[in-house]
Amino acid sequence: MAQAALALEDGTVHYGESFGAPGTVSGEVCFNTSMTGYQEILTDPSYRGQILAMTAPQIGNYGVNPSDVESGKLQMAGFVVREASRITSNFTATGSLGDYLARAGVVGISGIDTRALVRRLRIRGAMTGVLSSEVLDRARLVEMARAAPALVGRDLVREVMPEHERAWTEPLDAWATPLPQPLVGGEFPPVAPQTGTRHVVALDYGMKWNIARHLATSGCRVTVLPGRATAAEVLAHRPDGVFLSNGPGDPEVLDYCVTTVRELLGRVPIFGICLGHQLLSLACGAKTFKLKFGHRGANQPVMDLETGKVEITSQNHGFAVDEATLPADLVVTHRNLNDGTIEGVRHVSARAASVQYHPEAAAGPHDSAYLFGRFRAMMA
Repeated sequence: MAQAALALEDGTVHYGESFGAPGTVSGEVCFNTSMTGYQEILTDPSYRGQILAMTAPQIGNYGVNPSDVESGKLQMAGFVVREASRITSNFTATGSLGDYLARAGVVGISGIDTRALVRRLRIRGAMTGVLSSEVLDRARLVEMARAAPALVGRDLVREVMPEHERAWTEPLDAWATPLPQPLVGGEFPPVAPQTGTRHVVALDYGMKWNIARHLATSGCRVTVLPGRATAAEVLAHRPDGVFLSNGPGDPEVLDYCVTTVRELLGRVPIFGICLGHQLLSLACGAKTFKLKFGHRGANQPVMDLETGKVEITSQNHGFAVDEATLPADLVVTHRNLNDGTIEGVRHVSARAASVQYHPEAAAGPHDSAYLFGRFRAMMA
């Protein structure tokens, strides 16, 4: 196989084998500790602008299939694995991981020491890097990594949000049957809209499709609006509730999103996930900060402070809400048991709450799915 290289801005260079698409890409290098769910991870728009390393030693052994996609296309810049399986052993597989990446134009590298890479990222923090199957000179690669744009300060939401509003139209029994959508690209399946008893407007900053599935399953009719929508545009739909989705990048540059959330607060029930959690907190006056290496994986322990229950959660974020800046009208409801950071908040007077993690899983544990029921009750 062709050779490829991954260089970090601190001068570290790893050489391995190229798989997926050929090319040269840059982005923030981060890692995910999930052992499965790589297709859901690859199609999560929150990874826009990042080069992702998987910590599990072998990735790709159950192939890819149309049911496991979480958006219309692959969004991440590059994919890093210890071993890329060339054999697909699952009866649902319709293709291999390598071919999937190649068709989507995602550059990959295998055969590197991912343990050494992750140890460096944990010690020194997430770094900008370059992944290439075209440039292999060590000095040139490091120079390119140091010149590449950093993630902080970039508005990546504009790159992944949809162009137009649309209704979520996937059937409620979609988990039981293959979805009528292509592996890469395409829109939602062309089926009749659901008629739930509550109408939710979902502001899409890079929303995973499984979020809309959960909202529909909980008895909601879902209208998806681009994340740039104004409060007036949202309220024109006369929603019973507003959902703030996940998404990529630095939340503090998203002034237009924060303004919309601030103008909706107190006028309609609000529930946010991941970036949506950060936007709700910013709209209430809090600040966010960049985590050293982020929370990414399906095994993050979180405590619900209102019940004392500990949940194992699926997470993907590189920023968190700064507790020292939390306003008096926000109460901490969930906390990360690894580092103590805020994982959830609730407004004391307005019907608004959010969590930093992903209760819709996809992939990951389902401990936190009850939060969609809480949102449904908030709209009663």
